Amino acid sequence: MGLLDVLLNRKHPPMIGLDISSSSVKLVELSQTKTGELVLERFASESFEKGWIADGQIEKFDEVAEAVRRVVTRSGTRSRDVAMAMPQSAVITKKIMLPAGLRDEELEVQVEVEANQYIPFSLDEVSLDFCVIGPSPTSVGDVEVLIAASRKDRVQDRQGLAEAAGLRPVVLDIESHASRMAMSRLVANLPNEGKDALVALFEIGADTTSLKVLRDDEMLYDRDQAFGGSQLTQLISRQYGFTFEEAESKKLANDLPEDYEVAVLNPFVDGLSQEIGRALQYFFTSTPHHKVHYVMLAGGTATLPGLKERVTDLTGFACMIVNPFENMALGSAVREPKLRREAPAYLTACGLAMRRFFQ
Repeated sequence: MGLLDVLLNRKHPPMIGLDISSSSVKLVELSQTKTGELVLERFASESFEKGWIADGQIEKFDEVAEAVRRVVTRSGTRSRDVAMAMPQSAVITKKIMLPAGLRDEELEVQVEVEANQYIPFSLDEVSLDFCVIGPSPTSVGDVEVLIAASRKDRVQDRQGLAEAAGLRPVVLDIESHASRMAMSRLVANLPNEGKDALVALFEIGADTTSLKVLRDDEMLYDRDQAFGGSQLTQLISRQYGFTFEEAESKKLANDLPEDYEVAVLNPFVDGLSQEIGRALQYFFTSTPHHKVHYVMLAGGTATLPGLKERVTDLTGFACMIVNPFENMALGSAVREPKLRREAPAYLTACGLAMRRFFQ
């Protein structure tokens, strides 16, 4: 441990979480004090052009690698250890039961045997990992094991991006697991520590919005829908004759004509709220549940003016905007006004950076 770590009372060296989506790369660096308090040291993002990443597949490797290099440089981080994630669509996961008490080598053999049944590729073509979740709730003497497999070329692409930016990839997670890790902290801060609460988390991305319904660290429901923040950019582009890139940068800079709110923003917020209401109705009709206790909005689009209030009006459920850095100490490099504006977009990146301190 270096002198600075001692001076700053840091317990663990920091780790970077790097979230690579279809529209941007987001970086979060967290550290932890000796008393276990998390510290947000840095956060930064860099936008991608449309088409650089499509359906989780990196189409323009050099351009994306350059954007990753820029975000690392701009953040000012000295840390080189990085946690990254694969999109859910690129990973096959399966829970299996195995006898308790197997040694690691025996577990590996059994996992490979089981994986052969579920993975539609040769095992030579995939990166395979597993973790023991704990004793089986249904089968005495067995343990639940989670298998995760992804094609090697997809994994190597992610590793290659990190290495191109001078980083050392130490964790490769699944995006939805990372966002759930960040959420577990927030749920614990709800009344009664969030026990038994049904939390509907909407992560509004550029092209896709995912609804996850969580209860006590368990995911009851997970569904993606094809709507997101880039639809607002398209509306701006059509309304005012901007290119998509111009519309996106003007949207982010809040540099739009006077009638923008009435002509474009309010109708979009209405439409988005209705999509969120429909997604919840679909959850109620396809499960035994008929209400949720909290609706939480994450992603860059979550902070649109009026969205939280409109969702509350339409659904009748308490709606909150996610701040993954709630109750964290802030390092000296963090600018608070920027953090307040952008925090909901960093849920997955925050969950990835937390992997240093929570398994």
